[in-house]
Amino acid sequence: MARVYLSLGSNLEPHRYLRAALDELRARFGAIDVSPAYRSRSVGFDGADFVNLAVGLDTELEPGALNDWLHALEDRHGRRRDVPRYSDRTLDVDIVLYDERVIDGPGHLQIPRKELQHAFVLKPLADIAPQARHPVGGQTMAALWAAFPVGREPLVPEPLP
Repeated sequence: MARVYLSLGSNLEPHRYLRAALDELRARFGAIDVSPAYRSRSVGFDGADFVNLAVGLDTELEPGALNDWLHALEDRHGRRRDVPRYSDRTLDVDIVLYDERVIDGPGHLQIPRKELQHAFVLKPLADIAPQARHPVGGQTMAALWAAFPVGREPLVPEPLP
């Protein structure tokens, strides 16, 4: 079994789609760790604010198969792939860390995710896995968050009903 950390985000009916994704992740993988959710500005395009959170889970799926399953999850919840990559979305789910592996593969499979440099990915991950280490630099998520210039990308806690 591998320990995996995911980033989930939505800026179109985020409470609806994030809750639905969490339900499906629990149904498929069993017990999961879920971070608090945070609202932040969209990155890479001018759009509605996103709500993001992180999930930790254990899986027997290899990274490519997990990535395919997550893409199907996004698709089941209205994710459009006929629009620019950086645009509004019902659901965005990415593998951020997969054990200590470093991967650059097909289907935008990049582990660790480069978005780990953004508050909306790093803070939720540091909340649930402060001692997890970046597989390239070796720093813990807690140390990376402590060094993050929080004023650059403000986050607002966002309760999910």
